[in-house]
Amino acid sequence: MWEYTDKVKDLYTNPRNVGTIENADAVGEVGSIVCGDALTLYLKIEDNIIKDAKFQTFGCGSAIASSSALTEMIIGKAVEEAEKITNRDIADYLGGLPEQKMHCSVMGKEALEKALANWRGEETLEHEDTEGEVICQCFGVTDPLIRKVIRENKLKTVEDVTNYTKAGGACGSCIHKIEDILTEELANQPAAAGVELRVAKPPLSNIRRMQLVEETINDIVRPILQKDRGDIELMDIEGKRVMVALRGACSNCPVSDVTLKNLVQDKLREFVEDDIEVIEVR
Repeated sequence: MWEYTDKVKDLYTNPRNVGTIENADAVGEVGSIVCGDALTLYLKIEDNIIKDAKFQTFGCGSAIASSSALTEMIIGKAVEEAEKITNRDIADYLGGLPEQKMHCSVMGKEALEKALANWRGEETLEHEDTEGEVICQCFGVTDPLIRKVIRENKLKTVEDVTNYTKAGGACGSCIHKIEDILTEELANQPAAAGVELRVAKPPLSNIRRMQLVEETINDIVRPILQKDRGDIELMDIEGKRVMVALRGACSNCPVSDVTLKNLVQDKLREFVEDDIEVIEVR
């Protein structure tokens, strides 16, 4: 289970500036619910000063905390000053993030860039990070974004790229493309020559994995579902395949597949292992 700072826990459980701004001067949207993380950032800008900022986030606790931190960091700042904020600054403001959750700070930086582009009247669909070849089909991550994040954060491994962008974190079919991009980028950084690419993380024991799965479902997932009169039952665990059954209102919900992937599986991947697969049984 990841180790979170008190600041992350505070902004996750008591997020600041949640909501929308009516007639916002700038709006930036990144990610998608289908991919598991989505953020919409709203800004009120007067005389080149960001007077207010609010957000709506669908995602894990780190995503919520990062979004909340970003709004606190930019309110009262001049646009030019806010533009200099990096994803590392967001993570530092939180007292640090687990490496596996750094993609949440990147998402905040992306949303800010898109919001300010929107404020200037630029076509956000032509933003440099959304153009180019889509490398990771699972999360919609493009070649330009991967290269940008590698350069800005001095990433050295495929695992780093996954931690910062989520690319390669699902089916893994794009890993070889990420390796090629990383090799090209490292070739332009002489000091990084010879760095070994690594993908795998130390595995959990079967017993420890089962313990964490049960704890996450009972302590985190079930309370969320029960708020909407739903429930979940853990049926079986086979390696990294977790079989569950949705109960209550969730059993007949038309978007139960979204609940399974974007809530249950997302939480298990956050608190247990990145490649956990959730399967519904009836």
